[in-house]
Amino acid sequence: MLSGIRGETVRMGHLVEELLLLARMDEGRPLDSERVDLAPLAAEAVEAARAVGPELPLRLEAAEPVDVMGDRGRLRQVFDNLLSNVRAHTPPGTGATVRISRQGDQAVCVVADDGPGMTEEQAARAFERFFRPDPSRSRTSGGTGLGLSIVAAIVGAHGGTVEAGAGRGAVLTIRLPAAPPRAPAQGPAEVP
Repeated sequence: MLSGIRGETVRMGHLVEELLLLARMDEGRPLDSERVDLAPLAAEAVEAARAVGPELPLRLEAAEPVDVMGDRGRLRQVFDNLLSNVRAHTPPGTGATVRISRQGDQAVCVVADDGPGMTEEQAARAFERFFRPDPSRSRTSGGTGLGLSIVAAIVGAHGGTVEAGAGRGAVLTIRLPAAPPRAPAQGPAEVP
């Protein structure tokens, strides 16, 4: 009985933290802002997801640095939530890929899995608070329905957009304003 109470207390604590974060985002509280390279940040999240769910084959595709100006901790939370979503909604052994690229003045992050995917209705509602695509899932296996709404709030606070694609395999695409390219490294000045 104590174990059940302890588990429920932890779950309620996470729910309160998620609701407080959403309330802060709704208020428009400023986020930290620094130059963040999304490729190593995504790599950290992929490694953490592999440690939590080794049965989930994950790949990272990032050919070059892709910088944004943003809050490193909140951007990491975006990747963590997306990968947690893959783990929760795909069968064990289902592959997933995280792709980071720069397209013009946008940083693009795509998390795509080989799972059952979403219907058009589920994709349209994916970022609603408390939406759970499968209402028959229990609270312990189905989450609170806040993960993707937190992703949308954080991405929106960074001036970006997020969308979900319907069909076989879920595809979640984030677009953020890219930071200007880094200046090339300067060598020591030559003395005549």
